[in-house]
Amino acid sequence: MKMLCSLFRSRATQLLLVFALALVTVGAGDTGSRFNEIGHKMVCTCGCGQILLECNHVGCPNSSGMIDELRQQLGAGANDTSIFNTFVAKYGPTVLAAPIRGGFDNAAWIVPVAVFLLAMVGTAFLIRHWRGKHLVVASAALLPAESDAMRDRIRRETEF
Repeated sequence: MKMLCSLFRSRATQLLLVFALALVTVGAGDTGSRFNEIGHKMVCTCGCGQILLECNHVGCPNSSGMIDELRQQLGAGANDTSIFNTFVAKYGPTVLAAPIRGGFDNAAWIVPVAVFLLAMVGTAFLIRHWRGKHLVVASAALLPAESDAMRDRIRRETEF
């Protein structure tokens, strides 16, 4: 029992040390990771259509200036939303790789999903409707008296 408690304590201590190390590592690279995260959520405005930090347009007149602006705003301590709002005010909404969630931009996230779900429900309804008509017609065609008469007529008409 003592050995089990000792093993549990050592594992808990190891887990706590790994967690503390992960927190320190994440905190240390916060500015660089924020730069990469925000820079990958914006599009270069030179017309190449590439992500801002990945613009490889030779002699791009816009990407270096935009990257410098991003670094200045991060250095000033601006939050992500204010940085995005500043870039949208200066370059227009096309600077964002994906719309920001909130306000009217929610429609860009909700409408495609809603259209897909409505199409699925409509398709299911249509299939059920068609299947219902087919079953009614098939069950009516299988009445014994009428089917025997129909078979006799078909035989007479197909004989030589």
